Amino acid sequence: MLTLEGVVIRLDGFELQADFQVEEGKRVAVIGPSGAGKSTLLNAIAGFVEPVAGRVLWRGAEMTGSAPGKRPISLLFQDNNLFPHLTVAQNVGLGIHPGLKLTAEEQARVERALARVGLEGMGTRKPGRLSGGQQSRAALARVLVQRNPLILLDEPFSALGPALKVEMLELVQDLAGELGATVLMVSHDPSDMERFADAAILVADGVAAAPVAVAELMENPPPALRDYLGN
Repeated sequence: MLTLEGVVIRLDGFELQADFQVEEGKRVAVIGPSGAGKSTLLNAIAGFVEPVAGRVLWRGAEMTGSAPGKRPISLLFQDNNLFPHLTVAQNVGLGIHPGLKLTAEEQARVERALARVGLEGMGTRKPGRLSGGQQSRAALARVLVQRNPLILLDEPFSALGPALKVEMLELVQDLAGELGATVLMVSHDPSDMERFADAAILVADGVAAAPVAVAELMENPPPALRDYLGN
């Protein structure tokens, strides 16, 4: 279980509070107005932003103060974070070893991950030779080889067309199921939330609220969500 216990984040005069739990294996959307702190919340969980108060725990073990690389987390950004001078296989291999010192078994793991996301035979290409959707698949392959139980997605597919975005969300669902991973995904699109998530965290007015079932949230949205959706 992911637990944020009395967490307070302050950045340049902005404050965000969070006190909730996410059950293991759940897919949770993180929604709310622009600038409300959705990405900040994910960055605090990942360790890129340290709270001024409170604790972040995973399976009861405290992560607060731990370096991002020491946390059992895979984080996928909007720009996919692929290095243009490395091949696709090397970019994926970074998820196993930052120095790319891979054993034969680990290299085979990279190839299996590429095949799993539909990029079989493309490992020698550079990211610049891939389409936007293929670059997203390469980033997902890196998540797959990391085998981390907690995956954070910060609008990674917002630049893709509607049909391709649906395809990528379905792929994430499948991969998360195979890994048994807990997923938190920032999104501005309510249809993505309804398609992908079991529950949603509303971030608004300086508070990241506890997760609520998506159907329940949409049937009886709080005022902040109604304002955001324009209802």
